[in-house]
Amino acid sequence: MNNYHTPVLLKEVIELLQVQSGKKYIDATIGGGGHAESILNRGGLVLGIDIDQDALDYVQERFKIKDSGLKNLVLAKGNFKDLGKIAHLNNFDRVSAVLFDLGVSSHQVDAVERGFSFLREGPLDMRMDKNQSVTAEALVNLLGKGELYDLFNKLGQEHRARAVSSGIVGARKIKAIQTTQELADVVAKAYGITGEVSDFTRNKINQKVFQALRIAVNNELENIQVALPQALELLEKRGRIAVISFHSLEDGIVKKTFKDFAAKGLGKIVTEKPIEAGKEEREHNSRARSAKLRVFERN
Repeated sequence: MNNYHTPVLLKEVIELLQVQSGKKYIDATIGGGGHAESILNRGGLVLGIDIDQDALDYVQERFKIKDSGLKNLVLAKGNFKDLGKIAHLNNFDRVSAVLFDLGVSSHQVDAVERGFSFLREGPLDMRMDKNQSVTAEALVNLLGKGELYDLFNKLGQEHRARAVSSGIVGARKIKAIQTTQELADVVAKAYGITGEVSDFTRNKINQKVFQALRIAVNNELENIQVALPQALELLEKRGRIAVISFHSLEDGIVKKTFKDFAAKGLGKIVTEKPIEAGKEEREHNSRARSAKLRVFERN
């Protein structure tokens, strides 16, 4: 869709949000603006939020907001854990839908200086907000062996969490682990792999370790837990929350929260089972392979 980030499940999201002209919508993770663009094209008014200034700069340029005088898109920098406050400050107190596209964007993965990818050499960073202080490098070099084990076991569901944690502690006694490549080398050793490692193998053995660090650095699970009740409060009658998640921890939180909302009589779950990408989309966009979409409608 664009060279910054390809939105997943775009057709399904737009259909389920039931976009109407003149209604207000919040894209809590605007990324490259793909979902927002489709809402705007249908006459919706959009508040686009992102913690990453790179994303906001890209969308600003993409839509030429200042030059064109585009009034239907408002951009705001912030973390969706502060969704209610951000919405109020931008006069989006009552909206038709709130969309969350969780996880890391294609641009963040491709930008080597961001340190999200184990396939590219870069600093061990992983901050979605470059102004925050905690980095993946800090966690890797400062946490104790037990803390690292808990991190990789709980947030990454890494079955070799103990070996990886021990490997990290041993490696950093010689030299601080500062790059994605250095961490990937430690993981490879924990898996008993030596010599050249293919991209396929790198993906297989590093995905969960890097996921765990990214989640921890950005407090991703806590943030979505805090944000969903705020999203519900912002919805008008029959307004909807749509969440696209990319791993079981996120999806589990969304599923449980929607069930809790329904049990309290606050609305209904629209998607009894999560919607997944079709074969064609999975083939053209690898990120779509793990995507799951859940939708809740307020009474």
